Amino acid sequence: MATIEISLEEFQKFREFFYRKTGIQFDDNKRYFVDKRLVERIEVTQSDSFRNYFNTLRFQASGDELQKLTNLMTVNETYFFREDYQFKCLVESMLPAVCALKKPGSRIRIWSVPSSSGEEPYSIAIYLLEHWPQIANWDVELISSDIDTDILQKARLGCYSPRSVQHVQPAVLDRYFVRKKNGDFQICDDLRDSVEFTRVNLSEIADTRAYRNFDVIFCRNLLIYFDDLSRRKAAEVFFDALNPGGFVCLGHSESMSRITSLFTVKKYPEAIVYQKPEQK
Repeated sequence: MATIEISLEEFQKFREFFYRKTGIQFDDNKRYFVDKRLVERIEVTQSDSFRNYFNTLRFQASGDELQKLTNLMTVNETYFFREDYQFKCLVESMLPAVCALKKPGSRIRIWSVPSSSGEEPYSIAIYLLEHWPQIANWDVELISSDIDTDILQKARLGCYSPRSVQHVQPAVLDRYFVRKKNGDFQICDDLRDSVEFTRVNLSEIADTRAYRNFDVIFCRNLLIYFDDLSRRKAAEVFFDALNPGGFVCLGHSESMSRITSLFTVKKYPEAIVYQKPEQK
C-alpha cells in the first residue's frame, strides 16, 4: 500500500464530523496526532484512501469502525487519588448535604465520567470506605462511564502499574489490591463488583437519557477537550441527571460558572463544587 497522507481539507472534514459525533474538538496543533491515528485505521481496514475510509465512518450502520477510531482518539491518563481534596469535600460537605434531603438508609447514586481505566471510580469507592463511617447506613451505588469501550474493559479488569498507585498509602494498597506476579496491582474482587462500568457518549441524547437520579457527578478534566457549545450540552446532561440538591465536581482548571448559570456555586472549605438548586 502506498503511503497515505491526510490533506488539510480532509483533516478539517474529519474534525467537523468527529466533533458532531463526540463533542470533542481537535485544534490545529493536534493534527499530527489525528493524522497518525487516521492513517493507522485506514491501513488496518485496508481502505485505499481517506475518502473510502471516511465513507465507512459516515455510513456504516453498526458504527463499529467509528467506535474503534474513537477508542484510538481518546486520551486516558490518570492515577489513583488525583485531586483528592474533592473526595474530602465529598465526605465532609457534599454527602451530608445530600443525606439531609433523603430518607435515612435510602440510595445514594454517584456517577464518575469519564471512567478512563477506572482509577477515579475505584478511588471514590476506597475513599468512602476509609473516610465515611456512614457508608454502612446508606445504599451507595457507583456508576462510571466512558466513550471508549477498550478502556472500559481495562477498568473492569482493574489492573494497574506501580505508577498508577504511587499515591496510594501502603496500608490501603494492602487492603484493596492484590499484587500480581508481573508487579502490577489488581483491585480486589469486592471493589471491582461495587462499580458498574457503562459506555456513554455525552453528545448523544439517546445515550444520556437513561442517566437520572444521581446525587453526585465527578466529571474532571473532560470538558477541556470540548468547545463552548459541547460544554453547555454536557452541563445540561448533568443537570438533568442530578437530583435536586445534587453536585457536580469538575477539574481544577474547569469552571461551571463560565459554561452555564444552571448550577449554584458552592464554596466549601475543601473545594468549589456546583449544585443543582433544591426544589422549593
